[in-house]
This record gives sequence, structure tokens and C-alpha cells, in this order.
Amino acid sequence: MEKSDGCCSTHLIDGDGMFNDTGLEQLIKEVRLGECGLSYAIVSIMGPQSSGKSTLLNHLFGTSFREMDAFKGRSQTTKGIWLARCAGIEPCTLVMDLEGTDGRERGEDDTAFEKQSALFALAVSDIVLINMWCHDIGREQAANKPLLKTVFQVMMRLFSPRKTTLMFVIRDKTRTPLENLEPVLREDIQKIWDSVPKPEAHKETRLSEFFNVEVVALSSYEEKEEQFKEQVASLRQRFFHSIAPGGLAGDRRGVVPASGFSFSAQEIWKVIKENKDLDLPAHKVMVATVRCEEIANEKYGSFVANEKWCQMEEAVESGPVSGFGKKLSAILNISLSEYDAEAIYFDEGVRSAKRKQLEEKLLQLVQPAHQSMLGHIRSGTLEKFKEAFDKALNAGEGFSLAAQTCTQSYMAQFDEWCADAVIEQANWDTSKVRDKLRRDIDAHIASVHAAKLSELTLSFEAKLNAALSGPVEALLDGANSETWSAIKKLLLRETESAVAGFCNAIFGFDMDEQSKDKLIASLENYGRGVVEAKAREESGRVLIRMKDRFSMLFSHDSDSMPRIWTGKEDIRAITKTARSASLKLLSVMAAIRLDDDVDSIETTLSSALMDAKNNAAVKDRSIIPFDPLASNSWEKIPSSRTLITPVQCKSLWRQFKTETEYTVTQAISAQEAHKRNNNWLPPPWAILALVVLGFNEFMTLLRNPLYLGVIFVGFLLIKALWVQLDISGEFRNGALPGLLSLSSKFVPTIMNLLKRLAEEGQKPATADPQRNATKSFQNGSSSFSDSSSSASSGVTSPKQGTEYSNTLKDD
Repeated sequence: MEKSDGCCSTHLIDGDGMFNDTGLEQLIKEVRLGECGLSYAIVSIMGPQSSGKSTLLNHLFGTSFREMDAFKGRSQTTKGIWLARCAGIEPCTLVMDLEGTDGRERGEDDTAFEKQSALFALAVSDIVLINMWCHDIGREQAANKPLLKTVFQVMMRLFSPRKTTLMFVIRDKTRTPLENLEPVLREDIQKIWDSVPKPEAHKETRLSEFFNVEVVALSSYEEKEEQFKEQVASLRQRFFHSIAPGGLAGDRRGVVPASGFSFSAQEIWKVIKENKDLDLPAHKVMVATVRCEEIANEKYGSFVANEKWCQMEEAVESGPVSGFGKKLSAILNISLSEYDAEAIYFDEGVRSAKRKQLEEKLLQLVQPAHQSMLGHIRSGTLEKFKEAFDKALNAGEGFSLAAQTCTQSYMAQFDEWCADAVIEQANWDTSKVRDKLRRDIDAHIASVHAAKLSELTLSFEAKLNAALSGPVEALLDGANSETWSAIKKLLLRETESAVAGFCNAIFGFDMDEQSKDKLIASLENYGRGVVEAKAREESGRVLIRMKDRFSMLFSHDSDSMPRIWTGKEDIRAITKTARSASLKLLSVMAAIRLDDDVDSIETTLSSALMDAKNNAAVKDRSIIPFDPLASNSWEKIPSSRTLITPVQCKSLWRQFKTETEYTVTQAISAQEAHKRNNNWLPPPWAILALVVLGFNEFMTLLRNPLYLGVIFVGFLLIKALWVQLDISGEFRNGALPGLLSLSSKFVPTIMNLLKRLAEEGQKPATADPQRNATKSFQNGSSSFSDSSSSASSGVTSPKQGTEYSNTLKDD
């Protein structure tokens, strides 16, 4: 590209027909043609070689094309096609200087390149200057006629030709007025037009439909230079605003927008070089398609690199963006507006289609961000709903009312936030996100509803459990004929109280009657279950309860004081009473009696386990026994209500009797021991024998009081040893164990007594030795009394207890 005096030019097509696309791009960028839209014009000049074309252009448009040196002779100056900007002419005007025709340098190739360059000039130019000599006008073999034939012939190759202005510039005008020359020239032009072969579609087409013919005349540059310059300056004024209505190219058609001129020129020359017919309408669409796509890609890239969009895209990944829809719509609108501004002059159909594609592509790019924004709005709305809903419930508001109010409020809030995120250019449906939010809200309400009901149910079940467990356990512990009646009353009272409280608690849940009845029935069943579970738990400890009751009644009197077995008590009757009470407990614990059914469990147990006649029948081998407890179920009692089966009752009773026999045996032994301890006198016949046989010894003692003293002291010593050694206690467990125990304790006890006597002897003698001896005797007697009282409640020989217990078994 060359620059000279503010004029930019480039060798557009060289002599070999190579298109200089790089030079053209630089020229367009330099003159800023791309910003002109449709406000530009293309002027070209053609004519014989060395006819002063370049000279005319340089003076007319201020260009700097190379001119022929007249002193070197006539020769080819311009090769190919040169392109330059016209200096100082508005709108932006580019002028092409075509290689001259009829040049000897090309020889036979002249015609081919002449046609190609002419077709190219007609396809891209708005005004074509045809340089011709004045003396060729009216001549049959003038140099301009082949050129005009070429112009008209190539015009037929355009499917829909542009309306081009042909300006015939008559050089070296003679004295003949232009008014006389112009009709002759126009007549020659019409003859040439008529003689050119035309396709069927244009057989009758007039010249004026393809061309606007203008004729100007210029004086000789060499002979009348000043006049030539004045005439050129006058002609130059006609090129100002040439594309305006009434201008030289005011009625032009099919103009390619300036931003597509470079691509259009390249494609036109490519088609011409391939010797193909040039379909300008199709070419126009093709140029529009390529350029609009380029513009769309450029705007898409600009949008992708837009700093505001990048910041918004990054921000929306972590949370909602305030004013998302308006901000993004503004950025999109800028990109689309810029596209519209640059593509406005291209084919409307192509422009609109590419704009739609650009818009779809941009929306496809921003859709993930929009979806993320909707996701943040949905999740944020759901969280706020949860907070508000929980707050309303904690404030005591009814569940259904709180759910309805919060749902309406936050669905409306969601719609507002979605409206803020709406992108103007998109018509995206947010109903799916809204439906998802509604489903999430409904699911949360259902979850809280279930949790609250479960919480209330558990709360009232816990209260019912606390109200029933302790009292039921106490009633079963003191089992009697009215136990299950009392339990039923307790269950009814506490269940009614719990159900009333539960109904008040679920009043705000707005439940249907069927669901409410189901929950109430569940609570009632739970209360019954608590009682049954407690009864089953207590039935597992029935043996312990029976033994405790037996022990309480057997070992304590009617005033709940511990019994002292003195020998006056009727152990048989006491045992029977205690066993009857324990059997009563067993009968109460054998089955659950929460219904009004009547059973015979107590009668069956009593007749089978306590009836003496039945026991006698068992002993009688001749009678075939019938055992009512030989069964796994009670009469009229289903298995679901059975706690202890008849077989289990029989087994428990056998175990109970076995474990309580020891207590009865102990009582019998204690009673007999008490009798022995309270009867130290020998039988009367022994006393009489002692009196008769010991009369002489008794009289001896009376005659000699010293013997009486020795005997008294010996009695005291023996009594002391008896107490210290606890002889009666040692022999309770048998003679041999007693002897072995006494043998090991005898010597230490003697040594202990001697030591104590020695200590007493060292003390000063008192005035009343009789008193000291009496005191020692009292101490020994008290010890003896203690051991006697303990023996009264102790155990005698096992043989005696076993014999008595055998008699109780028979009872």
C-alpha cells in the first residue's frame, strides 16, 4: 500500500490477475471504510491505453496514480487494477484505475483481461468513467467502440446487474460544441447496445434500465492545461454526495455494505477468473451471510470477554446476584445492538437469520447462569420459608394456618425474585423451577407435620406411660379380687385424659376425621399396651411376689409386727392362709382382664392346688386323677391375654412350695426350741426319785454348811462355763459338731476365767463378798437369758423340722 499527500492507494489486482487481499484490507482499515455502512461510492475508469486516465484521476480526485511520461513515448503505465481513496470527497469514495485497452504489451491476452477487468468494474462500481478521444466520436472504427462492446457484453453476464452510471469523458475537446457531440455519441452508444447479443430475458430491455449515461468534455491537458484544470475542478464537484438522491449514483441498486466490500470484491474476482457467470443477487446474499456471521462471531467473542458478564457469571455460582435479569439483559442488548448497527446494510433476511442465531447462541451461553440463579432463588426461598414456618409454629400459630400463610407469602416472593431474574431477550419458562419449589415446600410441610404429630404422640404416650406404669405395678403388687377392675378404671380415666389433651393439641393441624380417629385409636391402644406390657413384666416376677406375700403374712402378725414363735401359734393355719394369699396373687397374674369377660382361673387354681380332697384323690391309686392344670390355655381366655399358662402355674406353685418349706420348717424348729428353753425342770418322777434317794446327802449338807458353800461356788463356775461356751447353742447342730466345737473352746475359756479371777483377787476386798458373788452370778444369768431367748427363735434339730413339715405337706 502506498501513501502520498493524504491519499492511500494499493495495487488491487496485479497484471497476472492476482488479487491483493492484504493490501485491500490495509487500505480499508486505513480509510476506515468499515464504519461507512452504505455511505460510500466506488468509481472506476477504463479506456484505451495512454489516453490519460491516470492523469485525469490524479487531477479529479487528488490521487497519485503513475502517469505516462510523454517524452518517453506512448507505453503501458498502469498494469492490472489500482485502488485509491479520493482525497477530500464526501462520502468516502474509492477510485479504481484500470489497465488500458488495446495495449500492445498484452497482445492476444488483451481481450480476456479486458473483459475480466470490465466485468469486475461494472460489478463493484457505482460510477464508471469511460475515457475517449473527441476525434473518435462518429467514427465506425473508433477506439472506444470495442471497449463499449466489451462493457455491454459483460453486462449480460450479470443476472441482476447494478444500475451503473456511465460517464463518457471526451478528451481533447475541439471547437465543436458538446451539445452537437453528445447526440452523436448517444446514438453510437445505442447502436452498440442494440448490436450486442442479449439473452431472452433482456431482448427488449432498454439501455436506461442498466445505465445512467452522462457525457462531459475536457480540453487538452497538454495544450490548455489551465482550462483543463478548471473543467476538472468543476467536474469534481459532481462527485460530492454522489450517492444522494439526484447525484451521479443516486439511483444505484444492490449496494454491498462497506464492511463487506473486501470480501465481496475478492469473491467477485474469484468468480470472474473462473469464467463463471456472476449472480449478483446470490453474491450479495453470500457476502451478507459471511459478513453477518463474522460480525455475529465478533459480538459473541466480545460478550464472552465482557468483564461485567464474567464477574456476574462467577458471582452467580456462589449465590444470587441482585438485579441479575436487568444487568444481563443490558449486556445482551448492547451486543445485539452493536450487531444491528454493523449488519444493518446487509440483506435483511440474512441479517435477521444471523441475528437470531447470535441471540440463540448468547442465550445458550447465559442459560446455565440463569439456571443457577433460579436454583439460588429456589433454595433461598425454601430456607426462608422453613425459618418463617418454624417461627410461626413456635409462636403458637396453628399448623395449617401457618403452612398456608407461609406458602402463599413465599411463593409470591419467589415469583418476584424470578421476575427480577428474567432476561428480556429470552422467553424461558420458570414454571418447572416453581413447581419444584412448591413440591419442596409441600414435602417440608408434610415432614414437619409428621414430625410434630409424632412428637405430640410420643409426648402424650410418655405421659400416659408415666400415669399408668407406677399405679398398675402397685395394683398388681397388692393383687386381690378388685385389682383388674381398678386397673380398668385407671386405664379408662388416664386414656380419656390423654385423648382430650391430644385432641386439643392437634386442633390446629386441620386433619380429616379419619386420620384423627386413627391417631386417637393408636393412643388408646398404646395405653392398653402399656398396661399389658406392665402386666407381662410383673408376671415374670410372680414367683418373687408370691414368696414376698407369703413371707409377709407368715412372718408378721395382723399388726404387721414380726412373729415370735412361742408355741402357741397355729403354724398349719398360718401357712394355709399365707399360701392362699399367694395363690390369689398367682390367679390375678395368670391373665389380662381388661374386658368384662368372666373367667374361672382362681377357682381352677384353688381346686387344683389347695383342695385337700383333690390331694387325697391323687394319693388314692384306684382313682384316675384329672388335672385341670394340664393345659396350655385357660378356658375362655385367648392366648393373647394369657400371661401364665395352667402348666406354668402348676410349675410355679411347686417351686413356690419348695422354696417356702424352709421358712415353715424354721418356724416349727423355733417353736420347739422355745418350748425346750422354757422347760428346765426334770419330770415329776425324777424329782421324787431325787428327793428319796438324795435325802441323806441333803441332810449332810444341812449339818455341814461348808459343803453348801463349796457346792454354790462350783455351781457358779459351771454356770459361767455354760454361758461362756454357749453349750446349748453348740449342740443345736448335732452332738458331734457340738463336742468338736467345745473341745476347741474349752481350754481358752478356762484360762480366760482364771485370768479374770486373778484380776479380781488383786483388787481390795470389799466388805460384802456375798454381794460380789451375787453380781457375778447375775452377769452369768443375763448371758444365759440372752442365749435362751435367741434359742427360742433359732433352729432345733433338722429331724424334728422335717417330720413336722411332712405333716404340712399332707395338709
